[in-house]
Amino acid sequence: MRKYIVKRLLLCILILFFVSLIIYSIMRSIPTSYVESIARQRATLPGSKSYSEWLAQLNAVYRLDRGIIEGYFGWLGDALRGNFGDSWIYNVPVTEKFSQVIWYSFALSSAAFILELLIAIPLGIIAARKQYSRTDYTVTVIALIGISLPTFFFATILKLIFSVKLGWLDLYGMVGRFYDQLTPWQQVLDMAKHYIMPIMTLVIVSIGGLMRYTRTNMLEVLNADYIRTARAKGLSESRVINYHAFRNTLIPIVTIVGGTLPSLFSGTLITETLFGISGIGKTSFDAMVAGDIPFSMFFMVFLAVLTLLGTLIADILYAVVDPRVRVA
Repeated sequence: MRKYIVKRLLLCILILFFVSLIIYSIMRSIPTSYVESIARQRATLPGSKSYSEWLAQLNAVYRLDRGIIEGYFGWLGDALRGNFGDSWIYNVPVTEKFSQVIWYSFALSSAAFILELLIAIPLGIIAARKQYSRTDYTVTVIALIGISLPTFFFATILKLIFSVKLGWLDLYGMVGRFYDQLTPWQQVLDMAKHYIMPIMTLVIVSIGGLMRYTRTNMLEVLNADYIRTARAKGLSESRVINYHAFRNTLIPIVTIVGGTLPSLFSGTLITETLFGISGIGKTSFDAMVAGDIPFSMFFMVFLAVLTLLGTLIADILYAVVDPRVRVA
């Protein structure tokens, strides 16, 4: 196992090198450029240099006057030393801006993901055990509703009910207007209160797919020969389901869980925008639209690292949930 992990890590480094090169090439090729906008603004100032002179100077500062390969290796050298540059639109170091907003999105996505697992997997198993019953049809309808309707629709409905009609929750924002006057514990509760509707929105639109996936895999496992053998030996139904069937159902679910690691840090652009949450989703989108190459490069490479790490974790978990898997 140790040799396998070392080999996979070396392969991940090689893949990450080419992925970052591709990302840098794409970022250098997009038409939007914040540097051009700054050059235009400074050229309009009284007694300022011309637009072309400002553009040449700014391109030299940010290494945009070099070729893509030369510019990439310059960026890579700085990145290996932990220097990812300053954000062009936020005027602070990239890592500083990233650390300011990432934990808002991580808290939101993590809470929604945990609730999704706690709700979707048990309901999928129940639906499979009671196939073609009212329970199964109810779970199927709930899953289809969650899959079919868009995020902004659920968010609007939740706002209408809990904010407009009942007045229990605020429409927007992460904290209330009197947040600074609260005690530390009250501040935590105030922020948690503002996260209720965003988390509910993410859970509603996400549980459908995992619920259906769990149901399908559980049905396949329940029809296997070894399940019939276990029942013929006189094992209780709870042991057949919880020990034999559920353990094998986890094998394909591990793939989904491993693939969700990047999503915990990538933010949820639509949900964050609808509820006024200054998370990494909205921040990275604004940076991308403005052509902020330093911030966009760091964020995209960060997601690439999480994707590779999530895949590695999923492969290792296969051996945990399935003793038949042996990593050579």
